[in-house]
Amino acid sequence: MRPPSRPGRPAASRRGGQPAIESATAGTARQSDDRRNRSAAVRRHRPGLAHRSAARVAIGILVATARGPVRSPELEREVEGISRRMLTLTLRNLERDGLPHRKAHPTVPPREYTATTMALELYESLVALTDRAERHRMAISAAREAYDREHVAGDE
Repeated sequence: MRPPSRPGRPAASRRGGQPAIESATAGTARQSDDRRNRSAAVRRHRPGLAHRSAARVAIGILVATARGPVRSPELEREVEGISRRMLTLTLRNLERDGLPHRKAHPTVPPREYTATTMALELYESLVALTDRAERHRMAISAAREAYDREHVAGDE
């Protein structure tokens, strides 16, 4: 007894093992893969809100670990608006980059994170950058207001 025929494939193609024509779903799957690959390339080149949020979380983690050993629940409290999943993913990525060092303890919570030498060096750069921004806060604010006036007036 022959198996029922499937849509998109002629009955003759089943006997020889090779389809005479490509199924409609295979073409759609290939198009979907192409779209997914293009979308991933765009995301790599144009970071959006998720990337900015992840960067904010990463900076919060670096600052917290630079002050001394810290456990996950403490990080959740220190980094405002972070979910446990986002914290876990960011910690994994930072650990992969060699920034925090994770030490396991036989207690609850079991993990403690400390800044590596590379993380402390990055922290010093962040402090210098934020100090610079704070010193020039008024000039930055004035520049933004001038820009907004010029571009809002030009749009009308």
